[in-house]
Amino acid sequence: MKKITLGAGSGYWGVPPDLPLELVQRADLDYLGLELLAELSMSILQRWKNKDPSKGYVPDLIELMKLILPHTLPKGTKIITNGGGVNPRQAAMEIARIIKELKLPPVKIGVIEGDDVFSGLDEMIKKRIELVNLDTGERDIGVIRDRIVAAHAYIGADLIIEALREGADIVIGGRLSDNALYVGPMMHEFGWSFENPDWDKIGAAVTIGHIIECGECVTGGMSNFWKGNPEPWNMGLPIAEVYENGEAVISKTPGSGGQMTVNMVREHLVYETHDPKSYLMPDAVADLTTVRLDQEGEDRVRVSNMTGKKRPDKLKVQIGYDDGYIAEAMFMVTWPEAVKKARLYEEIIMRRLDKFGLKPRETRFEWMGVNCAHGSVAPLPENEDAVNEIGLRAVAKFNTREEAYRARRFAMGGSLILGPVGTGFGAPVPERRVVALWPTLIPREEVHLTLTMMEVK
Repeated sequence: MKKITLGAGSGYWGVPPDLPLELVQRADLDYLGLELLAELSMSILQRWKNKDPSKGYVPDLIELMKLILPHTLPKGTKIITNGGGVNPRQAAMEIARIIKELKLPPVKIGVIEGDDVFSGLDEMIKKRIELVNLDTGERDIGVIRDRIVAAHAYIGADLIIEALREGADIVIGGRLSDNALYVGPMMHEFGWSFENPDWDKIGAAVTIGHIIECGECVTGGMSNFWKGNPEPWNMGLPIAEVYENGEAVISKTPGSGGQMTVNMVREHLVYETHDPKSYLMPDAVADLTTVRLDQEGEDRVRVSNMTGKKRPDKLKVQIGYDDGYIAEAMFMVTWPEAVKKARLYEEIIMRRLDKFGLKPRETRFEWMGVNCAHGSVAPLPENEDAVNEIGLRAVAKFNTREEAYRARRFAMGGSLILGPVGTGFGAPVPERRVVALWPTLIPREEVHLTLTMMEVK
């Protein structure tokens, strides 16, 4: 039975570079996925590109390629990545430069573009396509239309498959969905297609991609089972040995720390999953409730009995828009009576905002060490004197940079000196722009993708 081996070299922008390097050095992979995007990434990258047209890709991608290409190309390992961000073509050119500088073998690079739907928004509005905010239910995109900075659709594996069919050694795209980086190679290698689909097989591909897409999050990172996790400082990355019958064995970088157990996989199956029976992705809707997990050996989990349904007719689009500016200050409030002091600082800030006629759209006070992560649901200690210190983060949000500047300058930063003795502070934080997200759905046919093949000799 045919088998291919996929490695997840990155599950986020900022992966420690030693992890993917060790993966490609120690494992024989057919494909390596480099997933480098998050919800806000495209809006951030678009702002960079607007300032400099040669930017807009994830800068980490270039560093990673310098490290891993000397190991992947000789082994014939193909790389699939969404690190092209809002500028996949420029990313490809940068990688071509690296290949030439390092005198590596010739390669073909497939560049996928077209997930940027910003220019088509007005036409969709004319067509009366409702761009409903999936988080809030708001139906009138007009309230933010003049503040939109980016709009990118989550796309699937269609052009990854085509690029591999054209002989690509590296495939670079923009907002390719995380698991499409792995669905593409599976469908290409096993001959699964969207023209004559076996949705259970494609659903299995989505499920396998979902298990490994976040890298070390399935090998022991961010886990409820962190106690006794072997050598977390030496964490391995996940590997999927996938068979043409749709089953897979999940393992990790040979000789690495972390762990690969049924609980690790089970835990990650429900990560970022709203409805386990209908895990919607651009390539298929996976049913995660039918999956069977078996510990096949040390750090080896077999995944079987995966199922799926027809892929959605609509694609998710993440619209980023300007949403004002925030002013911020950080105080380190010390014992004794840290709680009383923190409350006094909150009052001082609010009264100074009022003194200067500054009316924030929103204010937030977070007590690090007490309720920063869980907010109002975090119980305050019954004995306030037991709190040794509080990191007080104060934030106020305004429509304009000028208001945020005045708030920081007159009401927030200087408030430190107006309170009790012994309070510390961090470096001043400049007022900064806020980009908010408007997630929505659009018909699949409104996204027009293109593939360009580049030969690097």
